[in-house]
Amino acid sequence: MTSRAQFSLGKLVITPNASLRLVTEEVLTALRRHASGDWGDLCPEDMQTNDTALNNGGRLFSAYGEGRSRFWIITEDDQLVTTVLLPEDY
Repeated sequence: MTSRAQFSLGKLVITPNASLRLVTEEVLTALRRHASGDWGDLCPEDMQTNDTALNNGGRLFSAYGEGRSRFWIITEDDQLVTTVLLPEDY
């Protein structure tokens, strides 16, 4: 099942650290999930914040993976740039 994108990702960037440690296919799958409004493994409050930002404008944040493979995706509020990064890159 493919979900439809809810917003533009803009320019995609990935930190050097994330590029070295993450599996490309997992990142691409997560980007599709992020763009469709599936925020990954977040607490309910953060999911609600994203849902509000999606409707009213604001930064969008998702988290995927576990342990050393955990990574974040952040789309800036203007939707011009989406960054894939590891938590320690923030």
